[in-house]
Amino acid sequence: MIGPETGPPEGPARILLVEDSETQALEFRLLLETHGFAVERCASAETALDHLNRQQPDLVVADYHLPGMNGDELIRQMRLSLRTRALPVLMLTGGNGGERQGLESGADAYLPKSADRDLMILRIRALLRERRPAGDSEGPGAAAFRRGRILVIDGSATYRTFLAGLMAQDGHHVASANGPEAALAALDAAEGEPFDCVTVDLLGHAYDGLALCRAISQRRAGRAAGAGFHLVGIAGSDPAKDFLVDAFAAGADDVIAKTDAEVLALRVRGFVRRRLLEEDDRRIAGQFGERERAVERARAEAEASEARARLADALERANRDLANANRQLTDAQAKLVQAAKMASLGELVAGIAHEINNPLAFILAHQGTVERLLGELPEASPEAAARAVEKARQRVGSMRMGLTRIQDLVLNLRKFSRLDEGERALVNVPEAIETVLALIQHKLGDRITVERTFGGRAEIHCTPALLNQVVMNILGNAADAMPEGGTVRIDTRSAPELDEIRISDTGPGIPESLREKIFEPFFTTKPVGSGTGLGLAIAYSVVQAHSGSLTVETAPGGGACFVIGIPRQAAGA
Repeated sequence: MIGPETGPPEGPARILLVEDSETQALEFRLLLETHGFAVERCASAETALDHLNRQQPDLVVADYHLPGMNGDELIRQMRLSLRTRALPVLMLTGGNGGERQGLESGADAYLPKSADRDLMILRIRALLRERRPAGDSEGPGAAAFRRGRILVIDGSATYRTFLAGLMAQDGHHVASANGPEAALAALDAAEGEPFDCVTVDLLGHAYDGLALCRAISQRRAGRAAGAGFHLVGIAGSDPAKDFLVDAFAAGADDVIAKTDAEVLALRVRGFVRRRLLEEDDRRIAGQFGERERAVERARAEAEASEARARLADALERANRDLANANRQLTDAQAKLVQAAKMASLGELVAGIAHEINNPLAFILAHQGTVERLLGELPEASPEAAARAVEKARQRVGSMRMGLTRIQDLVLNLRKFSRLDEGERALVNVPEAIETVLALIQHKLGDRITVERTFGGRAEIHCTPALLNQVVMNILGNAADAMPEGGTVRIDTRSAPELDEIRISDTGPGIPESLREKIFEPFFTTKPVGSGTGLGLAIAYSVVQAHSGSLTVETAPGGGACFVIGIPRQAAGA
C-alpha cells in the first residue's frame, strides 16, 4: 500500500470531487482523506462551477457521467475561464471507450473507476507535482506563444522515429536520444530552452529504463515547483501493478503502454497545452497589472482635466451605441437564418404539393370515369356491361397507384418531420437519405441521375437533423449547379473512429479560391435573389454540433464532392 504524503507548507492539497453517486463519493472521500488530501464534494457539474467561482482547489476529480451537464462539458467550461483553465483535472468513468473523449475535452488524465486505488493516488500526486504555485508568476515580457519541446528516449530507431513524427504532427519541437548518455546530454544542452515533456522506454534492452528514469527525475528535482518537465514512462501492454509502482517511484508522472501511441500523443498534448496556458496566464496577469496602472494614471488625468472627462463620456456613449448596433446586427442575422430556413421549407412544401397534385389530378379524372361507367351499367347489354366493369377496374387500379404515391409522400414527410429533434438516436442512414431524395425529387427531376453506394454502417448515432437538413442542403446545391442535368453520387464509408457520407456531382465544381468561403454565412455564388448564402452555413453548424467535419474537395468527375465526417459515439453518449 502507498502511505500518506506530506502536503505543501500551506496545508494539505485541496481536491474538488465532482460525483453524483453518494456511495462512490463517500468511498473516494475516505480514500483521499486517508492519504492526506482535503476533499470537498459537489454532486453535479453546475454546483461545481458555482464552487469554483467561490474558491479554487489544487485539483479536480470529476466523474464523466453526471446529471445535467456531463463531465466533459464541465472541463470545457473550465478551460474557457482564465482563472481555471490551467487547473489539473482527473476524469473518472465507469464505462469503456471514454478515454479519448475525456482527454480531448481538456482533462489532464483519465482513469476508469475500477482502477486500482493505489494507482489513482499515484496519478493524483503526479498531477499535483506538475501544478505551479499560484504566486510563482513571470513578468509581462514573456513570449505570448511558443511551441512545446519534447525529448523522446528509445533504443529502437524505428519506434523513436515513429514517436517523434507523431509528436511533431501536433506542432511540437521534438528531439530524440537512443540511450542514457545522449538523453542526459540533451537535457544539459536544453537549460536555456527546457523541455516540456520527456518520454522514456522503461523496457529498453540497451539500458536500464527505471535507472534512467531516476536519473532524469533527479535532474529536475532542483527546479521550482511546476517548472520541471513532464516525465512519461513507456511500458509493454498491460503492465503489472508492481512495475507501475516502481515506475512512479522512479519519478515517472505517467506510464503508458507502447501500443497506445495515440493515447500517449493525447496525454502529451494535454500536458503541453496546460503548460503553455499557465505561461500565458502569467503573461496576461502581468499585462493586466500594467493596464490597471495605466487606468489609474488615466483616471487621475481625467479628474484633473474637464476636457478629458468629456472625452471619456463621449467614448462611453460611442461604446454603448456600438454595443447596441452589434446587438441589432446579431438579431438581424438570427432573423435572416430563420428566414432562410423558412424559405427552404416553403420550397420543400411547394415541391411536395406539386408531387401530390399530379396523382390527385388523375385520381379525380378516373373517379369521374368510374362514376359514369357505373351509371351506364343498368341500361347496358351484358357484353357492354362486362367491358364497362373491366374498364372501371382498370381505372380503380390506376387510382390505387396514385393513392399509394400520395401515401408514400406523406410517410416520407412524416419521417422528415423529425428534422428539429435535438435528441441523439440511432438513425438508419440509407432510409434517411432515401427520404430526403423522395422529398426533393421535384428538384432533381429526370435530368439528374442519383447513384447510391451504401458501403458504411447502416446506423449511426446522431440527431436526425444531420441526415435531413445537411444532406438536403447539399443535394439542393448540387441540383442547382447542374441546370442541364448530370449525376449525383452518394457514398457512405466507415472507418474505426469515423463515419463518412460523400456527396459528389458532375457540375462545374468549386474553385480553390472559394473553398474557404463557401461555409461562411451569406456567401453565395448564385445570382441576386436566387440564394441567401445560408444553406451550407447551416449545414456546417449542424455538423460542428456533432464535433464532426464538413469539407469540400474535387470529385473524380471534376465536380464538387462534399465530405461529412461523423465521429463514432457510444449510444448512451
